[in-house]
Amino acid sequence: MRSFDIIAFDADDTLWHSEDRFTAGELRFVDLVAPYAPEGIDVRAALTAVERKNLSVLGYGVKAFGLSAVEAAISITDGAVPIEVIAQLMEMIRAHLTEPVRLLSNVSEVLTLVGRHYPLALITKGDLVHQTHKVQTSGLAHHFEHVEILLEKDPGTYARVFARMGVDPTRVCMVGNSVRSDILPVMALGGTAVHVPYPLLWELEHVEHDEHFADLASIADLPAWLTLP
Repeated sequence: MRSFDIIAFDADDTLWHSEDRFTAGELRFVDLVAPYAPEGIDVRAALTAVERKNLSVLGYGVKAFGLSAVEAAISITDGAVPIEVIAQLMEMIRAHLTEPVRLLSNVSEVLTLVGRHYPLALITKGDLVHQTHKVQTSGLAHHFEHVEILLEKDPGTYARVFARMGVDPTRVCMVGNSVRSDILPVMALGGTAVHVPYPLLWELEHVEHDEHFADLASIADLPAWLTLP
C-alpha cells in the first residue's frame, strides 16, 4: 500500500458533475444573446473573455459566471439585449445554484474503501455558500476529516491548507480532474498528485506543462493505484 498521511480530493468534476452544467449554460447564453450581437462576433469567446477579466474580482463558481454572463450580454450587444433576455439568464443561474448534486459513478464506494486506510480531505474552490451547500447535501461529508473551500488553488494556498491540517506536503496525495488546479500546485510542494480527467474542462483551466503524474481513467481505479489490500 502506498504511504501517505492523507488523501485529498477535489470536488467539482472529481466527485460530482459540474462542468457539463456550465457548458450547457454557455450554449444557452449563445442562443439567447447571439440574435442581438453584431455580425461576426464570437459570442461564446466573448463571454469567456469577460470571465477571464473578472476572475481576480469575482473568483470562481456559478455566481461569478452569472455576473459575467450579464456583463457580457450587455457589452457584446452594446446595450441592445432586451431585459427579458437578462431575466432568462438570471433564471438559468438560479436553477444552476439550486440543482441537486449529481455524484459521479463509484465515488461513494471509493471514498469508503480509501477512507478505511487513510484520513481523507476535501479541497475545492469556488463560492463559499454554494460549495458548502453542495458538500452538505452530497451525502459525502462524513468521509472527510477536513473540508477546505478556497478562493484559488495555487502552491501558497495549498501550503497554508496543509499547515492547518498539520501534514507535510510531501506526505499528501491529491486527487483531482484539473492539472492546473489540483495537480501542478501540489507537485510544486513535493506532494503526489493523481489526475482523474473529466470529459469536459473549462477553457480557463487549461495549462501547458511537461510534468509526469499518475493519470487514471476513472476514480474507480484509485484503490488499485494505491495498492489497497
